[in-house]
Amino acid sequence: MQMPYVTIVGAAGYTGQETLDRVLHHPELELYAVGSDSLAGQDASALDPRLNRNGGRRVPRLITNAAALASGADVTFVCLPHEAAAAYEPPSRGIVVDLSGAHRLTDPAQYDAWYGFTHPRPSELGRWSYGLPELCEVEGPLVANPGCYATATLLALAPLKDAVEPGSVVVDAMSGMTGAGRSLKASSHAGSVLENVSPYRVGAHQHVPEIAQLLGFPVSFTPHLLPVRRGLLATCNVRSTGADLRELLEERYAESALVSVLPEGVAPDLARVQHTDTAEIGVFADRHTDRTIVICALDNLGKGAAGQAVQNVNLLYGLRETAGLRHASVLV
Repeated sequence: MQMPYVTIVGAAGYTGQETLDRVLHHPELELYAVGSDSLAGQDASALDPRLNRNGGRRVPRLITNAAALASGADVTFVCLPHEAAAAYEPPSRGIVVDLSGAHRLTDPAQYDAWYGFTHPRPSELGRWSYGLPELCEVEGPLVANPGCYATATLLALAPLKDAVEPGSVVVDAMSGMTGAGRSLKASSHAGSVLENVSPYRVGAHQHVPEIAQLLGFPVSFTPHLLPVRRGLLATCNVRSTGADLRELLEERYAESALVSVLPEGVAPDLARVQHTDTAEIGVFADRHTDRTIVICALDNLGKGAAGQAVQNVNLLYGLRETAGLRHASVLV
């Protein structure tokens, strides 16, 4: 069987660069084209000087995003801003994985309310499969890759959705600054981020409707920006209706290659998931109330973005689910 040819659209962003890195190290995917409007016509070293040196797999000269979309590859990873991704017509052949939020929501009116733009292809939203493999059956050819906060929150809560009081769910989440993307903005300057932790988009984060869409009920969700490059932690405070929540989570992820429920008393840790495509879940009883605390940690650029995108392609092509992905290492 010939290896699937891969095109990456929007390779100059964080998720594009992380996706490119995984494709280059994937034993069964062949890089075909790399798109970037800002770097079109330049050698791959313009994206990163480490590319095309030391005998690694070669990256072709960069082309425009429109040319990359039209390249006819077997797999197209779209790593563009939300509105830009929504405006492009998907390639007519092959599998398309959109890492933006442009196709995650089934109700087009939600884009005006949460993303700030009117979706240009509302009738097409129903064609996109939600790509969270541990919780949903991923179908091609169009896959909407979940958001990073949504991935962590849903991994923690979706197996429990019928066993908790919906009105009791409160989620406090924290992410490294790469979650905000590569475009410069005042809130991501070093002077705003370093030695600081700040909430943002309080009550208005675009991953809120995405979480509610899969759970079937809304949650109280507050994101915070951490002074670190990468990593994400979602702390979910819930009240059980009687079921053993740890048991439900352990049962759901017993066969998972990428999501693990930690032993009792062990808390998820950003350092252990950074630079990996895995997720850790911890479950704790609140000794002073009748509530349970479920915590999920993952890398916002890994399981929260590029790693999950490659995982989806692996499953759709019948490849080993973890091929090309990064697993936990014992690092200091």
